[in-house]
Amino acid sequence: MVGLGVMGRNFLLNIADHGFAVAGYDKDPAKVAALRHEARQGDVRGVADPKAFTALLRHPRAILLLVPAGPPVDSVIKDLLAHLQPGDLIIDAGNSYFKDTDLRARMLGEKGIQLLGVGVSGGEEGARHGPSIMPGGPNEAYERVRPIFEAAAAKVNGEPCVTYLGPGSAGHFVKMVHNGIEYGVMQLIAETYDLMKRGLGLSDDELHELYTGWNQGEMEGYLLEITGHIFATKEGKTGPNLIDVIRDVAGQLGTGMWTSQSALELQVPIPTIDSAVAMRNLSVLEAERTAASAALHRPTPPFSGDREAFLKQLSSALLAGTIITYAQGFALLAAASGKLGYNLDLSAVAGIWRGGCIIRAAVLEDIRGAYQRQPRLPNLLLDPGLAQRIMAHQEDLRGVVRTASQLGLPAPAMMTALGYLDGYRSAWLPANLIEAQRDYFGAHTYERMDAKGAFHTSWEDAQAE
Repeated sequence: MVGLGVMGRNFLLNIADHGFAVAGYDKDPAKVAALRHEARQGDVRGVADPKAFTALLRHPRAILLLVPAGPPVDSVIKDLLAHLQPGDLIIDAGNSYFKDTDLRARMLGEKGIQLLGVGVSGGEEGARHGPSIMPGGPNEAYERVRPIFEAAAAKVNGEPCVTYLGPGSAGHFVKMVHNGIEYGVMQLIAETYDLMKRGLGLSDDELHELYTGWNQGEMEGYLLEITGHIFATKEGKTGPNLIDVIRDVAGQLGTGMWTSQSALELQVPIPTIDSAVAMRNLSVLEAERTAASAALHRPTPPFSGDREAFLKQLSSALLAGTIITYAQGFALLAAASGKLGYNLDLSAVAGIWRGGCIIRAAVLEDIRGAYQRQPRLPNLLLDPGLAQRIMAHQEDLRGVVRTASQLGLPAPAMMTALGYLDGYRSAWLPANLIEAQRDYFGAHTYERMDAKGAFHTSWEDAQAE
């Protein structure tokens, strides 16, 4: 393992717990010392020198990197190359951009070294006790480390949450989309929080009780689970609730943005995920938002409806929005499967996301079943079971969108989820007007419903006639 920060160190100790001999390398001696201190069992070595590190490993070596995406990955690979030989394997388990993974695989391949691009999800706890693992690259390279990954991964009903996904950068692409879905679901939950806090005036204790209750049955999921915990967490024993002293500025590391960019390139609409990325960007404009709150002030009217009925409506809308967000993410995976040559088994993707990862949720069992029944399903909204569930909750989603609009509280993820649903189920869309406009100002031509071919109209001449 190269990179002995929290994630790398915990993942290495997880692997050691399952009986594998492991070595860790980090330039920071303090992190090497932390590994040695925490390694209470097994054959665990730690060093701060790359030459000594590679000398510990039997050829052909398998070296796993858990370092920040981008230049740090290239820097580590450069440092290691002087000590590696043909036949060695590098495993990049960070959140690398999938196009970078393809470039690195080609560069290393020229030197006889293989690369696996592996997504790992589950945070610190998952890394230590069982994450969801998403490997892509040469299948024979995966087979070398498959026993290690299967032992270290989370388990659901005895099944390890890891499987070979496909060639090249398939693993990092799947992890990227996982994080995009994560962005979308987090934004949906944040909007329910806003509607209950500013709209209904609920206390943190009431929010804790509600989110804990919602995390049952068909809504059960890790993100709802931790949300309930957050509203019960105080700063110290007697301090304020921690949530109330956290700035409303959301960070991001790039995977959500990459998901949106990739969807645009592949021409797959994912508006709920896009809105989640945009709202994180908007949250950063703290000074502008403060100024605008005065310049664009609109009093928030008091909520005048049935509070209990609205809370039920809100939980129903959250479920609908969550399923729609998953549908957008899986539609992007379906498109990438063909266009990028990954040949993804989407039922397997849903299967390994059921445990260990951040977006694990009860609905993934239904998603897995949908793709087992129809492996080439282009969109989850076309699965009869999931479609029925969505339509059972769509009126509640509409009601929440109406209430948010009336209160003047931002709910773009809810709104785009509804807009996506209504757009996707529309047999006719007003895109014919857009085609007419494009032809009018740019002579881009258009297609007709009653004849084949490309047509152009001289619109101003036609109007004069």
